[in-house]
Parts: sequence; structure tokens; C-alpha cells
Amino acid sequence: MAKWFNAGLIIATIAFASCNEKQHETSATIGTTKKEWGEVDGKQVYLYTLANKAGDVVTISNYGGTITSWVSPDKSGNKNSIIIGFDSLSSYRQDPPYFGALIGRYGNRIGKAQFTLNGTTYKLAANNGPNSLHGGIQGFDKVVWAAGVPDSAQPSLTLKYVSKDGEEGYPGNLDVTVVYTLTDDNGLKIEYTATTDKPTPVNLTNHSYFNLTGNVKNTILDHYLQIDADKYTPVDSTLIPTGELKEVKGTPFDFTTAKKIGQDFNSVPGGYDHNFVLNRKDASLQKVAALSDSVSGRTLEVYTTEPGLQFYTGNFLDGKFTNHDGNPLLIHTALCMETQHFPDSPNKPDFPSTILQPGQTYHSVTEYKLSVEK
Repeated sequence: MAKWFNAGLIIATIAFASCNEKQHETSATIGTTKKEWGEVDGKQVYLYTLANKAGDVVTISNYGGTITSWVSPDKSGNKNSIIIGFDSLSSYRQDPPYFGALIGRYGNRIGKAQFTLNGTTYKLAANNGPNSLHGGIQGFDKVVWAAGVPDSAQPSLTLKYVSKDGEEGYPGNLDVTVVYTLTDDNGLKIEYTATTDKPTPVNLTNHSYFNLTGNVKNTILDHYLQIDADKYTPVDSTLIPTGELKEVKGTPFDFTTAKKIGQDFNSVPGGYDHNFVLNRKDASLQKVAALSDSVSGRTLEVYTTEPGLQFYTGNFLDGKFTNHDGNPLLIHTALCMETQHFPDSPNKPDFPSTILQPGQTYHSVTEYKLSVEK
């Protein structure tokens, strides 16, 4: 069983810079520390700080398993967060669009908010037009997870949640564990495991929004992106896959070699919000994407065991929410790279199965690895 945080760690002073270049000093503990961050439904919420020897600092809340920031230096030594987030729990309680959160029981969309499994049709919440999105009304992003720190000298956090049989319409008691680890070479590793007592669909992911410039005054359209995928899943007007696996070659969806996101952007009505079919021979951890930005010199590589990657260009950001730095989050000022199984897989028998059976263990690993070209 994981031990709760205890003190007695090495203190390192980390200087942070907001996007307006204003400097202020704060301290972070090498390893994992926590502070109280409010309450939800009578349960204590904490904000955990993971700091590695390289000086990177990641903050994560046990509310929704939410990554609230990832502070790291750019090529000029300025430190700011590459992950969009807020400074208060109340901001996340305003029902923002899944910023930094763990997503489940089923990440992405299930068409017509229902699926049939072993002859039984299960009705889900239609919270995205006619479809069910990201687990329903109260998905894993809106619950308080039990949190433990196995070794406070290491930057790692373990979160646990039991999704009860029938929760949001899904069958089976699902026992979920997610481990966040910040490595000394600036990788943020996310390891998911789950077991069930009834057959049930499971598709877990993290919904962090990235802007590698660290400044949301800049759009992400000048970022360069490469995705190791020869095919993608076209969608209908409600963003449900048609079932086709379409070649990216000769289309705006071809990121097989790195290109500026804005290059073919105007040829994609509404912007990118599509699942890419990753090129892979097995389920081992492999590099599947790389995002880079010349302004900051940062590159973010994505490694995963999953078969798909949802690339989303912040098409629904409308200025309602304000980032850490006080700037509004406008359209296309952040992007998501959600590792996953394909959307609507429970209704698409030709897609890789997302059904977890009793006696099986769901296991998935994703790592975002950050580097800077100086």
C-alpha cells in the first residue's frame, strides 16, 4: 500500500517566469510534496508537486487526476508552463473542457450514447450532442481520487479510483490505478491499470492542453508536428468515426513528416479533432509523435502503447477561461495529443477492442518527453 507523504526532503530553489517575463522565486522539493487545495463533496483535495533533479516541476491534483502545470526552461532559460491550467480548484470546478484531466471510463466519443455488449444495450449520458463524451456527466475528470506517494524522495504520484457498477451507465465495478512519474530526463510517464468484475469498455487517457511557447498569446499553428500514422479515422458531422481507415497521404492529415500545424489547417473545416491510426507492430512502448516550437526551442515527444492518437487543436476554446498567466484561452492557443483506443470502438467491431473482461488487467503506458535545443 502506498504511503502518505512525509517530510524530510532536499529543497531546491526554482525560479519561475510568467509569460510577461516577470520573475519571482519559489521553492520546490526534489521528489513529491503536497498541499491542501480545497474540498469537493466533503473530500479533501490536494495539489501535489513533483520536482526532478533537472529542475522541471509538474503539479497534479487528485481532483480529476489533473495535471495543472509543467514548468520547464526554454532555450533562453525562461521558465514557464507548457501545460495550460489554472491556479485554483474553483476554476476546474467551473466545468472547463477537461484541462489536464484523467479521462474515463471511456475517453473520446461513443456514438448515440449507447453500445451493446453480450446482448445487452447500455444507455449512456448524451453530453456531446447525440453522443457520449469522455465518460459522461461525471467522468473520471470530476471525481476525487485516492492519492498516495510511495516514496516522497521520488517525483511520483499514485492515484486510485473505483468506478461502481452502473456509474454513468457502464457495467461492472472498475478498479483503476494511475501512476504519474516525472523522470530525471524530463519525461512525464503515465501508467494506467484497471480490473473489472463484469465485461466493460475501458479507454483511459489524459487530456492535457499544450502550448510549447509557454505563452497563450501565441497560437499553436506555428508548432511543427510529426505523427507516425499512415491512416486516420474520418468522422461524421458529430465527430463519430465512419468506420473507415483512410490513408493520410495526399490529405491535410499527413503528418508522417514534420510540418507546421497551420500549413493545411484551412483545409480542415473546424480544425483538427481526429484520431490517427498509429503505425505499430505490437503493443510495446514506442515513439509515435513529436511536437516542436522554434520560439522556445522545445520539443515534446510522445511515447505510448496505445493504437491511436487524438490530435485536437483547441477548436472550442473561446476565451471563457484564463491561463495561469492571466491571459484568456482563445481558439487554437493550445492543443491536445491524447493517446487512446479509437473513438466509438464499442460500436465498431472492426476497430481494436476496448472490452475488458473479468480476470484480465488493462495496462497502458504513455510518456511525454520534453527537451530543449539551445
